[in-house]
Amino acid sequence: MCGRLNITDDPFVIEILEELGIANPRENMHFGRFKKAADNISIVHEENGQRQLSSATWWLLLDPKPGQGFRPSKYTSFNSRYDKLHVKGSAAYRPFHYSRCIIVVKGFGETLFTKGKPQHYYDFIAPDGALCLGGLYKVWHHPDNGQKHYSCSVITLPAHPKLRRYHDKASPLILPPSPAELNAWLDSTQHNGGGFTHLLIPHLYQRLVALQIDKPSSYNPLGEVAYIAKDPPRNRQ
Repeated sequence: MCGRLNITDDPFVIEILEELGIANPRENMHFGRFKKAADNISIVHEENGQRQLSSATWWLLLDPKPGQGFRPSKYTSFNSRYDKLHVKGSAAYRPFHYSRCIIVVKGFGETLFTKGKPQHYYDFIAPDGALCLGGLYKVWHHPDNGQKHYSCSVITLPAHPKLRRYHDKASPLILPPSPAELNAWLDSTQHNGGGFTHLLIPHLYQRLVALQIDKPSSYNPLGEVAYIAKDPPRNRQ
């Protein structure tokens, strides 16, 4: 699972946002080194044919609060599993086919659990760039006042072999840094989810730094930095 995000005001983050067509991204970005589930984060998406940066609750399923506002549903949905994307009736099915988004981050965090309790925390950072995480989003309208609100999730894949020593459950979907692939992912007219099957295999397109920390809120390093090499280029099947 991917339970926290590092979205710092980093030049590489800004560069990717601008390349995705977002003008003056610093004006509306939700920056923060420790973004946790149910926080507001920034997503890049297309709506009515227009590319935009929007604030979204990092929890795909929401419930309206009386009067105004929304709260996270009791159903855990900050991540969407890859094996649910093609399952009709699942929470992820329609968003995967009709409302995909990109979450641009500097890195992400994982927790190693033992018997259901957190034992070790690890942060992963892209030292040579930023990461485009594949996400899903939903648009909500409050039944009382029509207030519009966005929610989102990060798609998770099986754990990448190079990351299993840190977290063996899952890895976030990291999209390839290819304009054609990113534009196709955001294309709101492309409803054939089968066209993205090749992306649902874990792959590291750039090297990562792995660092054990005491806890996400204080971010005190434990031990030395480890470098995880990027994977060789792969051909689209």
